Amino acid sequence: MPYRPFSRFSAIFLGLIVVSATAALRSQDLKSFEQRITTKVLPNGLTIIICERHEAPVFSYDTFIDAGDVDDPSGDSGLAHMFEHLAFKGTSEIGTKNYAAEKVALEKVEAANNAYEAEYLKPVGRDDAKLADLKKAFLAAQADAEQYVVPNQFTEVAEANGAHDLNAETGLDDTQYFWSMPENRLELWAWLESNRLADTVPREFYKERDVVMEERRMRVDSDPIGRLIEQFIATAYVAHNYGRSSIGWPSEVAQINATEAMAFHRKYYIGGNVVVSVVGDVDAKTAMPMLEKYFSRVPGGPKPEDMTTIEPRQFAEKSVVIREQTQPFFIEGYHRPSYHDPDDAVYDAISDIMSNGRVSRLYRSLVEQQQIAAEAEGFSPFPGEKYPSLFAFYAVPLPGHTPAEMRDAIHKEIEKLKTSDVTDAELQMYKTRTRADLLRGLADNQGLANSLAEYQTRYGDWRELFLQLDRVDKVTKADIRRVANQVFVPSNRTSAEIDTEPATPTAKNDGGAE
Repeated sequence: MPYRPFSRFSAIFLGLIVVSATAALRSQDLKSFEQRITTKVLPNGLTIIICERHEAPVFSYDTFIDAGDVDDPSGDSGLAHMFEHLAFKGTSEIGTKNYAAEKVALEKVEAANNAYEAEYLKPVGRDDAKLADLKKAFLAAQADAEQYVVPNQFTEVAEANGAHDLNAETGLDDTQYFWSMPENRLELWAWLESNRLADTVPREFYKERDVVMEERRMRVDSDPIGRLIEQFIATAYVAHNYGRSSIGWPSEVAQINATEAMAFHRKYYIGGNVVVSVVGDVDAKTAMPMLEKYFSRVPGGPKPEDMTTIEPRQFAEKSVVIREQTQPFFIEGYHRPSYHDPDDAVYDAISDIMSNGRVSRLYRSLVEQQQIAAEAEGFSPFPGEKYPSLFAFYAVPLPGHTPAEMRDAIHKEIEKLKTSDVTDAELQMYKTRTRADLLRGLADNQGLANSLAEYQTRYGDWRELFLQLDRVDKVTKADIRRVANQVFVPSNRTSAEIDTEPATPTAKNDGGAE
């Protein structure tokens, strides 16, 4: 799954910052950032954040769209991911030789696709000969539209002007676009980025749909662990969209069309649903008016309502078992509240103590002491961040060991959390690492841009990036025991495993009778 670097929800607890970097980051506190950050909400609802850092003549940015796979309409799983692909295909000004003619050609492609799908999806009476003719017409329409395309022009323009690490990611909860660039290309970037938000063209849509289908085959269909995780999540959830395939169910991805993609764009790619953060060698006084001019092009409108479906309480343990000739694997998850819950930092503490590095409890027990696992970790939240999710544990057995052994060993470590306090050293190490990791993320322009945009979106104020440390400091040993006893119970558990089947003996061919 696509999770972003230096994200508060998925990667803030990754490691310990080196001591030599600490001195350089002493000024990285809330007060110092307030002096360097300018925030403005445009009339269309779009929020721009500028953080001035003049150490080097470059800037990084993050465009944060508060919409991801969880927002795909029913029957159209994979649509948010599809739209991320479209965002690199250009606009009515970039990526085309003749947009007026291309627009007409794209309308014909859509009409041909609709006619083909209407015949293909008939439950009875499908005419195979007619279907073949409609397929030919669709392919011909695609070929006609293709003559107007200038491939990869959007990316090439950006990279020719110094864009570095140009990328995008679609998660369950959001979509992000980001890269770094020389500061003297700020206005060019603003033109490029605002245009692809406001002037998206469904160029080569069905070609990209095939690319997404291939991604699914590689990440899920051809990957045993990918298949297991998909089944695990679908079993854990019965109502919420987190239970759907993150990349999309095959039958639904295969039927997504450009009309639906543009409807998704009109609903979610509006000013009130977008935060753009810029960090680097930028003067806010001169840059903000220029950015406002370009990003005011993004359509306004009310921010879409968040999903109101609430996953019902789980009353019985659930499990998934896949048997095949591949690496055995074990994973289990327990439902937990969203990041708004007062105990959110407690879950982070449990994750850190159980899984952060070679001193963590799971690594020491399963990998070093018992030597039954190659890997063992606990992590949270999963699969998403915005809504109530799961606290998951997984382990990869070493040869000769089984998922059942992983399950028992993990449960023993969980039981210790429930029956005895963590040590003072473990708790203090969690708090120290958290602060150090936050500082390390702030030291990097791209990491800071990601965090500012995410916190502004999730909390309505980027300052929460610093204020969350207060909650970290307040976590106690009693909190950890209390939460462990509330959440890590069998009736709240869903598990999944791959049990390795023995190879089927092949009949020996001795070449004939003696």
